[in-house]
Amino acid sequence: MKRWLMLALTLFPAGAAFASCGSAFCMVDTTWSAQGAWTEPGVRFDLRYEYIDQDQPRAGRRKVGVGEIRQHHDEVRTVNRNWLATVDYAVSEKWGVSATLPIADRQHEHIHNHHGAQLRETWSFTEVGDLRVLARGLLRSEDAAAQRLDFYGPTLGLKLPTGKHDVRNAQGALAERTLQPGTGTTDVLFGGYLRRLLGTGASWFVDASLQKALDEREHFRPGAQLSANVGYGRQASEDFAWMVQLNLLHKYRDRGAEAEPESSGGNFVFVSPGMSWALTRSLQVYGFVQLPLYQSVNGVQLTADWAAVAGISTRF
Repeated sequence: MKRWLMLALTLFPAGAAFASCGSAFCMVDTTWSAQGAWTEPGVRFDLRYEYIDQDQPRAGRRKVGVGEIRQHHDEVRTVNRNWLATVDYAVSEKWGVSATLPIADRQHEHIHNHHGAQLRETWSFTEVGDLRVLARGLLRSEDAAAQRLDFYGPTLGLKLPTGKHDVRNAQGALAERTLQPGTGTTDVLFGGYLRRLLGTGASWFVDASLQKALDEREHFRPGAQLSANVGYGRQASEDFAWMVQLNLLHKYRDRGAEAEPESSGGNFVFVSPGMSWALTRSLQVYGFVQLPLYQSVNGVQLTADWAAVAGISTRF
């Protein structure tokens, strides 16, 4: 049982991923992997860092050069350095709730094509993003003969409009809505998960989630997102585990007068190998690299060729 619980601690979360790396947040699923599938009540804290350098314009599935397909704004580059702090509270053996607050450190550059002139515009800011609150149910079943332990249940929550959506640069130019640290909308989060831990030291999981805005804010409504994650991992030693995930995302187009529906939304598939090291029973560090297998965007959008995630978690 100790091995099963350690594998649950190091591998598999019960929360929804944020978005594709092409949308400023990485899809690697770590929320519960950093907190563990512990059934007793308690508090866990996780701090995660992401680095995503969106320096590759893409049209459909094809990589293009900056300005190759002329737009009102020719996107050049966005560098995201995100911090995500999560506090998780297991209310009982069957219910828990978590809150995740992101801080976005973002630098963006594009070329504004204005009456024949090419104006280079930049933004640089560090701002709090939208708070996510997620409740989960936890059911479990055990087959001692097959050396199998399952965790499964639903997740339900909200993304709240705590982040700014009116950030401007030094010249007073308002950033595009997709660049802003917050959407200004309240979104519903709904999903479910299954984790299977095996006595052989291996484990796998599958989960799916839907994120959909419930309202519109100042003529902007973000597109709904459907995401799914499939993963497998193995305990290499008492303290060390390796893992790999397949992350899938379908994002619908944004809507509203302040949106850019022609250049928003798409389909993404990533593979994310990683590892975890348990420093103590209640403290661990982990890291992932996320690599795109398939990216198809509407219009012209910036994408990343890779992203990195690192984090540390503790249980009180």
